[in-house]
Amino acid sequence: MTQRTFGVIGLAVMGENLALNVESRGFPIAVYNRTFAKTESFMQEKGAGKDIKAASTLEEFVQLLERPRKILVMVKAGAPVDGVIQELKPLLEPGDMIIDGGNSLYEDTERRTKELEATGLGFVGMGVSGGEEGALHGPSLMPGGTESAYKDLEPILTKIAAQVDDGPCVTFIGPGGAGHYVKMVHNGIEYGDMQLIAEAYDVLANGLGLNNQQLHEVFKQWNETQELNSFLIEITADIFSYIDPQSQKPLIDMIVDAAGQKGTGLWTIINSLKLGVPIPTMYAAVYARNISSIKDERTSASKQLTGPSTKFEGDISSFIPKVRDALYCSKICSYAQGMALIAKASSDFNYNINLPEVSRIWKGGCIIRAGFLDKIKKAFQDDPHLANLLLAPEFKQSILDRQQSWREVVSLANNLGISVPAFSASLSYFDSYRRERLPQNLTQAQRDYFGAHTYERIDRPRGEFFHTQWQS
Repeated sequence: MTQRTFGVIGLAVMGENLALNVESRGFPIAVYNRTFAKTESFMQEKGAGKDIKAASTLEEFVQLLERPRKILVMVKAGAPVDGVIQELKPLLEPGDMIIDGGNSLYEDTERRTKELEATGLGFVGMGVSGGEEGALHGPSLMPGGTESAYKDLEPILTKIAAQVDDGPCVTFIGPGGAGHYVKMVHNGIEYGDMQLIAEAYDVLANGLGLNNQQLHEVFKQWNETQELNSFLIEITADIFSYIDPQSQKPLIDMIVDAAGQKGTGLWTIINSLKLGVPIPTMYAAVYARNISSIKDERTSASKQLTGPSTKFEGDISSFIPKVRDALYCSKICSYAQGMALIAKASSDFNYNINLPEVSRIWKGGCIIRAGFLDKIKKAFQDDPHLANLLLAPEFKQSILDRQQSWREVVSLANNLGISVPAFSASLSYFDSYRRERLPQNLTQAQRDYFGAHTYERIDRPRGEFFHTQWQS
């Protein structure tokens, strides 16, 4: 029997869909799952008639693969990944490679890459975005780790990735944990995007009084604009038109307002704090999910705490475009924060990440795919040393043209008692970034007063520090 070109371990939804994707592109594959009943079920339901060979043991699985062996591991992040690696290591030979396609913490990927490269094996930590459909039909792939291993994998990865006008949505991100790092920030941006859309919905529905059919039409129209055309806006429009077959009511109104999370947003925030890169839109998105999760407590509080009784009294049709502008400006800030974080990590960790390429591979397959990623790609191509996306000529002008609408929306939400943490955080980010002088001169004076932490002076070169005895 012909040996298999590629192997997949772990047949949950993402694993089996990636396996089917690889096979459909002409690569014979082998599959293995710890529970063989799952493997049998997969072969009967989805693998029948395909060039797939199932193994009942890990030893059999490894023997099915041609050398150098290419093994994609799709198991839960953390200890399960380490467990599979430890079982595989004695069965592999130098030059073989393991790909971790789960949402692993980049620091774990750094460690695994070093450990496996020291034994002559290759390790690729690969972010995969696109959900079930993307995995099956073409995801955005963010591989990092052993570059020679990526070169061996490239003919397969370029075939299974989403295809856009300027190539497949995959590129080698960088060494060590670079691939999983970029996927982590991708997910942080995704958190921000989703929260911003939720706040636009809240203002439109509870501020302006739009019904679900009107919301469907608004988001459908927004998705047809150059600025907001994106996967998340597209599915949002679909959500508002879906009728629940059980209640015959719009399903959106039947869903409990308590959002879950799997941790990548939190990882992004923790890392940003370590690197000293402000990403307030993402902070706000995680905060919003956290406060939404205390549903019972909020329900009780709503019976005791009241807000303003103000109602919107303006022209609804003329205010809707202002909400669109506020969403776009906030979205620019969210991506600016994400790209700034990637740039800082690239420098600090020696990842040498190509920001235009990151923007390009997010254009298709992934959850945050959006029309304006072409503009982001061009901004970093035009100025490789661009300090912040807000300074790119087109984005700078877009915000300057729209900031009044942005401010009006945040002001209206505050006056109506509608919480818009991500809109507000994005606007505060813009206002802080554009100001030459912030009030932290007072903060530094306080620190020196109570703790002799010293301060710099505006009339002396930066880097010279002074201390004052504030009390005589």
